[in-house]
Amino acid sequence: MTEQLASIASRFQLPGRFVSAVRYGSGHINDTYLVELDDAGARRRCILQRINHHVFRDVPGLMRNIVRVTEHIRRKLDEEHDPEVPRHVYSVLPNEEGGWYIQTESGDYWRALTFIEGAHTYDVLETPEQAYQAAKAFGRFQGLLTDLPGERLCETIPNFHHGPTRLKQFADALAADPCNRARFVRKEIEWVEENEWILLSLADGLRSGLIPERISHNDAKINNVMLDDQTGAGVCVVDLDTVMPGTGLFDFGDLVRTCVVNTAEDEPNPALVTADPLRFEALVEGYLASAGSFLTPAEIRHMVTAGKMITMMIGVRFLTDFLNGDVYFKVHRDGHNLDRCRTQFALVDRLAESDKELEAIVRKHARLD
Repeated sequence: MTEQLASIASRFQLPGRFVSAVRYGSGHINDTYLVELDDAGARRRCILQRINHHVFRDVPGLMRNIVRVTEHIRRKLDEEHDPEVPRHVYSVLPNEEGGWYIQTESGDYWRALTFIEGAHTYDVLETPEQAYQAAKAFGRFQGLLTDLPGERLCETIPNFHHGPTRLKQFADALAADPCNRARFVRKEIEWVEENEWILLSLADGLRSGLIPERISHNDAKINNVMLDDQTGAGVCVVDLDTVMPGTGLFDFGDLVRTCVVNTAEDEPNPALVTADPLRFEALVEGYLASAGSFLTPAEIRHMVTAGKMITMMIGVRFLTDFLNGDVYFKVHRDGHNLDRCRTQFALVDRLAESDKELEAIVRKHARLD
């Protein structure tokens, strides 16, 4: 594999000679490698990534999105005289011809990205301060894109956070039951049927215009923002494959899903799942600190709903994939997607039980009363 990666790396304009590569990160979709480079004796690093073109079927459109977004953010940061622009937005490294990706003879798509030094991501949050910093970084990210010029971004995964679509996909998988697994998840099926209104909430608001469409990250989980190793501050939002039209509430909801919970996403025992109100309050404070200037009152009033909606949506997606035979998300053990699903559904229940408390937190920091 090292020889193959070296060959692929040679097709990009990298800042040095290929030395080695190791797997990097914990993403479910793409294959990511951290590449060591030798730049005339100086050690440098970059990211080499195989794009899952079965999930992202329009790779050229996806890469146009990423280049437009990162170049726009870089211009905005330069205008603000940000002293650390290369750390606050990553760059796509061009291939030999100046393009933004390559395709191999086997049909795989690859890209190369700059690596953000002195910062890393977390799969499980450790402190409320990290929640604050992550939410502030994503709110800042959204704010920098409110004036992105040009045509509407490509939808890299159409209907990605569209509740009615996810419910239909679930219903189709349940009806087909290709792996004869429905018999193992009767309780989960009933739970979805009882709570499906949650998945329709934000779709209704977007359709009516009550919630404005914005450019959002659409996968704003805690491990998609890098925090500084020394200060803990949010440094750079990463994994921009799903940056496309949506709503900022999708991002806040995913932050709730991945930050307020006390367990890993794939905790086998859903009875251990709790929702920490202190972490939720840190998210609200951080997000409003950077996004409060452009959010509408309707968006703010839907922040608690967004947490439940996005959490339920990913749970339904895990359950759908379990029914279909684990064909979308990477799994590492039998029942992995089912564990993930049950954890998400348990978190929705915990959030619902804390509705009044969480709504009061939003009202306090948004000064809606």
